[in-house]
Formats: sequence, C-alpha cells, structure tokens
Amino acid sequence: MATPAIEFRDVSLRYRLLAERGIVTLKEWVIRRLTTGMTYQELSALADVSFAVESGRTLGIIGHNGAGKSTLLRIAGGILAPTAGEAIIRGRIAPIIELGLGFEGELSGRENIFFNGALLGRSRNEMQERFDEIVDFSELGEFIEQPIRTYSTGMVARLAFAIATTVDAHILLLDEVLSVGDEQFRRKSKERIDSFRRAGVTILVVSHDLDAVEKMCDDAMWLEHGVIRRSGLAKEVVKAYRTSMDPGQAEPGVGGTVRLAGP
Repeated sequence: MATPAIEFRDVSLRYRLLAERGIVTLKEWVIRRLTTGMTYQELSALADVSFAVESGRTLGIIGHNGAGKSTLLRIAGGILAPTAGEAIIRGRIAPIIELGLGFEGELSGRENIFFNGALLGRSRNEMQERFDEIVDFSELGEFIEQPIRTYSTGMVARLAFAIATTVDAHILLLDEVLSVGDEQFRRKSKERIDSFRRAGVTILVVSHDLDAVEKMCDDAMWLEHGVIRRSGLAKEVVKAYRTSMDPGQAEPGVGGTVRLAGP
C-alpha cells in the first residue's frame, strides 16, 4: 500500500481552560494566582483520532459546529500541535484554513500577496511569477493597490483563495471556502479544486455543504464531539449524517480507529 499523504495516529487535543469566573483584569488574575490559586478544567477538542488519506484522494470532514473539524484541519496545517499522538503530513501544503489569516490590513493587496506568500514558504520570485494570475483569478483588478482594510470580506476571501491555490502544492487544506463569494466565483473555485483533483493533489476539506462534499470528495469522515462517528465513501457517510438529523431514523454510531484509503 502506498504511503499516505496525510496520517493521524491517535491524535488528541485538549485545551486547558480557566474555570474561575469574574476575573476581568491582569491584576485580579495575579492576585488570585498568588493567593487562593487557580482552578482549571480541560476541554477535549479531539480524542484519539486516527485516519490516513492516500495521495490524490479527497476527504471531506463533516459534523456539527464544535465537533472538532477545524481543529483537525489546523493540526494538519501545523497551526496547532496535538496534545497527544502524531500528525504526519507528507508534501507541500496550500492551506486555506481561515480566509484572511496572515494578511496585514495596512498593506495593499499587492503587498499582501508577497507577504502571505512568504508565510506559506514561497519565494518572492515565485510570487512575482504568479502575481498576474493571482490578481486575475481574485477579480480584484484596480483594487489590488488599495489597503486590505478597505476590502470587503468577499474580496479578502477571493484574494486568500487565489494566493493559496495558484502556487504549486501536494496537499490542499480547505475550511468552509466552498460558499465564498458570489455564484460565479464559487463556480470558479470549484473548477479550480476539480483541477487539483485531476492533477492528483490530496485534498482535506471541512464543509457544511453536504451536497458539495458528496460531489467533490472521494471519502468523508463524520466527527462528533472530537471523535470519529463514521467514515467511508462520501455518499454513504453523508447519507448517514443526514439520517442522524432525524432522531427517529438515526443510525448507531461507529467509532474507533479508521483508515481511509482508495482502491
């Protein structure tokens, strides 16, 4: 079996949250810390999640808000480190995890292209070569010389998507970007993602758009409260998830370690 492009081995992530209430200033925090002590509680965002995605496959992550989907994607992107377990990513990543993350509001769109490219590990020469393509795809035109702070949310999203998907990558990480922009731009975005799939790029996508997950993903994984509820072919997992929304027809959960792999 080929070495997977993405591999999670018993990955867990726990947040340590302050249980104290009523602390609103640093002074109050220091006093409480030095006198009575602080009480913390742990929140489990992911618990012993294991799966693997072969190169060239597209995996959709679905589940309710707070299920751990975006946390999983941030671990894959190297933004968060797991509390336990190991996340292995083999290949160059193009992450679109939080649109607009890594942009500087006072810089122009042009300057942010190079700035954001540097954060993604791309050289200035590489970004210069792709500059016209990025501007053309983002449809910013004359606005490219204006400060990012003057952009609408949709304009920022288009620029972020254009930067991340114009550079060469082996793995594409997408978080809720399938509904960005107007209908025309959403169509362009999906066409670009399809071109990545045809080129054999591995894609990990988080989305609430179940129809899109069915159409563009080979496999799907349903997360619930930080654990894998079900995984397998996209259509089957999406069908089970939809069924669960009707309490009278919910299927029993399927947990444990899961390895997603192509034929």
